[in-house]
Amino acid sequence: MAHLIFTMNYHTAWGEQVCLCGNTPELGDLNEDRAITLDADGGNWSAAVDIEEATDIGYYYFIRKGGYTIRREWGNNRKIHITKGRREFIINDLWKNKSYHSYLYSTVFTDTVFRHERKPLPSKYYPHTLLLNVICPYVSGDQSLMITGECQELGVWDLKLAKPLSYIDEGEWQIMLDAKKLPAKSEYKFVIVDKKSGEAVHWEDGINRLLTATAAHRGNTVQVEMGLLFHYQGFTYRGTGTAIPVFSLRTGDSFGVGDFADLRKMVDWAALTRQQLIQLLPVNDTTATKTWRDSYPYSAISAYALHPIYLGCSDYPLKVKKKQNAFLKEAKELNSLPDLDYEKVLSLKTRYSRELFQQEGEEVLVSEGYIAFYKKNESWLFPYMCYCFLRDKYGCADFREWGDYASYNGTALKEMVDTDAEARVETQFWAFLQYLLHQQFSGVKVYANERGVALKGDIPIGISRNSIDAWVAPDLYHMDTQSGAPPDDFSFFGQNWGFPTYNWQMMEKDGYAWWVNRFRKMADYFDAYRIDHILGFFRIWEIPLDAVQGSLGHFRPALPFWIEEINRAGIPFDEERMVQPFIHEHFLADIFGEHTEEVKREYLEITGWQRFKLKSHCNTQRKVKQLFDNKKDEKSRRICDGLMSLCAEVLFVRDPQDHHRYHPRITVQYTHSYRYLDTHVKEAFNRLYDEFYYHRHNYFWREEAMKKLPVLISSTRMMACGEDLGMVPDCVPSVMHELQMLSLEIERMPKDPFATFTDLQRLPYLSVCTTSTHDMSPLRLWWTENRELTQRYYNEVLHHEGVAPAECNITICRQIIERHLRSSAMWVILPLQDWLSIDEKLRNPDIATERINIPANPEHYWRYRMHISLDDLLKETAFNEKVAALSGR
Repeated sequence: MAHLIFTMNYHTAWGEQVCLCGNTPELGDLNEDRAITLDADGGNWSAAVDIEEATDIGYYYFIRKGGYTIRREWGNNRKIHITKGRREFIINDLWKNKSYHSYLYSTVFTDTVFRHERKPLPSKYYPHTLLLNVICPYVSGDQSLMITGECQELGVWDLKLAKPLSYIDEGEWQIMLDAKKLPAKSEYKFVIVDKKSGEAVHWEDGINRLLTATAAHRGNTVQVEMGLLFHYQGFTYRGTGTAIPVFSLRTGDSFGVGDFADLRKMVDWAALTRQQLIQLLPVNDTTATKTWRDSYPYSAISAYALHPIYLGCSDYPLKVKKKQNAFLKEAKELNSLPDLDYEKVLSLKTRYSRELFQQEGEEVLVSEGYIAFYKKNESWLFPYMCYCFLRDKYGCADFREWGDYASYNGTALKEMVDTDAEARVETQFWAFLQYLLHQQFSGVKVYANERGVALKGDIPIGISRNSIDAWVAPDLYHMDTQSGAPPDDFSFFGQNWGFPTYNWQMMEKDGYAWWVNRFRKMADYFDAYRIDHILGFFRIWEIPLDAVQGSLGHFRPALPFWIEEINRAGIPFDEERMVQPFIHEHFLADIFGEHTEEVKREYLEITGWQRFKLKSHCNTQRKVKQLFDNKKDEKSRRICDGLMSLCAEVLFVRDPQDHHRYHPRITVQYTHSYRYLDTHVKEAFNRLYDEFYYHRHNYFWREEAMKKLPVLISSTRMMACGEDLGMVPDCVPSVMHELQMLSLEIERMPKDPFATFTDLQRLPYLSVCTTSTHDMSPLRLWWTENRELTQRYYNEVLHHEGVAPAECNITICRQIIERHLRSSAMWVILPLQDWLSIDEKLRNPDIATERINIPANPEHYWRYRMHISLDDLLKETAFNEKVAALSGR
């Protein structure tokens, strides 16, 4: 029997108790109702426990008050091995608070950048043992943690004689010392040492520690100093990475599109150039129309399924040489194209996958690996495979057109699969394909981690309204709305993504299970993630279904104004004037020019002196769009755009949930309706507008975000980053800082409304800095777009005199990139296009083709690919050495 004495110094408030909970019956079996309450002696708390069997125990402390748990320790449970026989364990603990450096416990660091081989807990002890357990997450993969001190056993401060600690868990180290060789008291310190040179990287801060081995000197005693914190106040980590979509990768083995097999070579290049991270765009299946429109990676048909187009066929050759060679010939032709031909590549990959299924399917479907995968993922995999079958059977992804299967019914679908031979084979094909994709992609993650490279994924904020998620659980979404983004400097009319908005109230009922499961699935493949449009967790820009542009949207949730508030603000509220489109004779010619009379005759009705309203066949933007969908001539475009703008000539948008309350229309100051207001009403409206968009919701939206984000972030150990660009409420930075989420910082998109460019030396440490995103022009293209802005940047930021060059040459590109790499951000992640811009030979001669997306264009074709192959890039020794030198930061 082992006798355990737990001690801890903790200052409680009145009525609070320190409790101990662990994984053995004696410690409550991790049930806090059966936990041990420690005895108090001032600020010192202690408990004695007898444990019968030898075992590894895991335990933690929590604080109870009035019968309720009010606080728990942060991080993993403490661990110690208890041996058989009569032995005393004296365990001195320190309360574990959340560290400022808690990001170091993400798998980016524990499994990748600071990767160490885990050693088991010691199973045997000296007769007199002193066990030191140290919390030190600051040790990189090429370093080790040592202990040295004044006594002979600890090397007399000589690092060559220092003792190494064993890595036992995430950021946790341990060493077992023979207390008989130690004096009762001696000074010591921990030190991080470079493995190759043996030199000290960092001696821990502060005065020397005092090693007291008095208790261990007693016979048959294990003295444990648990959770000692390595003191490193000035620690900062600075990492470097590359952003590149999977579809943009190019190797000699590609089938016309980048794939998961190609990603291994991208990992090789990142490791070769001393980078630690590769950032990808979403990789989920988007196959809805089987046309180029599915190239948009943010409109997935499943939040879980991987896109079949990313299967690396080179890993799965066909055994019939004639077939294999025919596919390789077709793949070579598509791979030689400068851009992605999405439809031809999808066709090629699908045909290849079906041949592979014929070849391998029977064996794979009975394998242990597949059976385990199916069982673990059945909750999303079964609906996915049925969806794919029905999509192809009915020729559309709109499940509302699927007759008896328009509403998801698991029992009916199981019967379909069991009784319909075609359905059974087809659904097995899609499940087989997901298994191969999972095996390949999760294998790439292991490959990357072993080379010190982390993969960072992207979580879209929306779901397609024709997705499997909407089919299976429509009550989790507001299907009668669409989401987007309000107007900004990059999109005058805002963005309309077309996705339904989330029913957060319904999601809250089961603890946001859909989101938690989604994040956990992401963790199969990634060590970090970027939440696309993190503002959506605070509030989303919701747009009526009958609108096309984002300007007619409103925030949800929000606190719209009552009519009484509007009147009291000095704005005499008139629904017809302010909520209905204001259309006046005086400005029609400015909009329609020579077509004005025709517009008045065909599309408008007179409502009063020089006042009109839109006729019923064109009184919404959706109706206008449908009227002119197939008309591309200049006249039709002008009339269409003009009618669209008339639909948005409103001062207020009625709240769809409460028709007695109203939202000020976003960017209303650009409308004719606003310009026709009296001066004093304009001033009153501006005050109301500023209050609404910049002050009214701050606390409200903070509370909304804090309901959701802590649950989601804590569901995995991935590093969390948020895309916090656009119209950012004041509450967002504080929430992200509190949750240690990394922000996104871009020099040419400052968050300070009074700045033209972001000061890279004043970025928050917990941030990702980049030259451009996939939604922006790469560096060289941006340089050509606004000559006035470029000139200011050249003179004021780069501090060059004279006229800015017409082209962003390699010298300027390098200077810009070096400035970013010297920024105060934790991470600098640059698009591959911008890395290549610093080399005259490797930069793309066609600058315009380097842009990935144009957010203002919902019809954009996502087709950018590297103009050189990774095979060739890996051979560019001089360039790679240049990047490696820069990546050192």
